[in-house]
Amino acid sequence: MDFAAYTTMVRDFVVAHPNWAAAVVFALSFGESLAFVSLFLPFWAMLVAIGAIIGGADSFNFWFIVFAAGSGAALGDWLSFWLGYHYHEKIQAMWPLRNHPNLIEKGKVFFDKWGAWAIILARFSGPLRASVPIAAGIAQMPQGKFQLANWSSAYLWAFVLLTPGAYGMKWWYEYFV
Repeated sequence: MDFAAYTTMVRDFVVAHPNWAAAVVFALSFGESLAFVSLFLPFWAMLVAIGAIIGGADSFNFWFIVFAAGSGAALGDWLSFWLGYHYHEKIQAMWPLRNHPNLIEKGKVFFDKWGAWAIILARFSGPLRASVPIAAGIAQMPQGKFQLANWSSAYLWAFVLLTPGAYGMKWWYEYFV
């Protein structure tokens, strides 16, 4: 099965079982934000599709789904940060960091310069979304600063990701169906 087939399967599951939508969105957002997972499994496409389903069906609670997506994303980043913060020496010895030992020092300079904005901006960049939190942990970014940026940007990201599909479909049904 290819990724498109899995996307269709998840979408069809949410349509058939709307009570599970929040749990599915939570799990997809968690995976999307977990260190390096989204580089191989871009769950954002499934989240956009679910956003469209939310708009097309009145039985869904949009804000509850946004809360589930934001919480999953923030917890995925929190775990990635925690792994980097506590296991930075072991992670630095793993691929791909072992081949680029100067990246950690550059990461520390980057987080010192940009601080919480680095986390917020990375949330909206696909390739950086899942790797910046672990890099922030490895660079020993202060946890309070990280978590403030992490949680606030996660809910904003969830809203931005789900809104176009949800309200686009609502508009479509209102005017064309």
